[in-house]
Amino acid sequence: MNTFILIITGILGATLTYFVSEHLRLGAVKASALLSLIVGLFFYAFPNLLHSYLTEHLPIVFVGTSFIGMVSSKTLKSYTLLAIAGALFTAIYITKNHVFDGYGGALGALAFIALVTTMGFAFVVSNPTKVKRKVVLVWQKVFSSGE
Repeated sequence: MNTFILIITGILGATLTYFVSEHLRLGAVKASALLSLIVGLFFYAFPNLLHSYLTEHLPIVFVGTSFIGMVSSKTLKSYTLLAIAGALFTAIYITKNHVFDGYGGALGALAFIALVTTMGFAFVVSNPTKVKRKVVLVWQKVFSSGE
């Protein structure tokens, strides 16, 4: 149940930040900061409202996925892809096993990985023939260059 709640939080963090940034015209940085502040203050004021695991990790997941929601509308316009990226961020966050401990920018790096992976997958799915042609071209250049 905790994992499900974290995934929903990840989806909400990405999509709400994008909505506030683009549709309420607050801007990406202000939208992320405002929503993250609200979530952070809520869990600071009510630390015993939820299980301690959720109280510790919900704000972190929300802040991280709010970085995904800061994407430009020129780059990504789909709420579905934002939701997938938010869920992917959460999955990586849950299973990362302290890989990023001691490194600054871990949430931003995870957000970047989740967003670029989602965008790349969407591109491959929507342009399979174009991708196949490029792969064949690279394959021919690599393995047929000596003949």
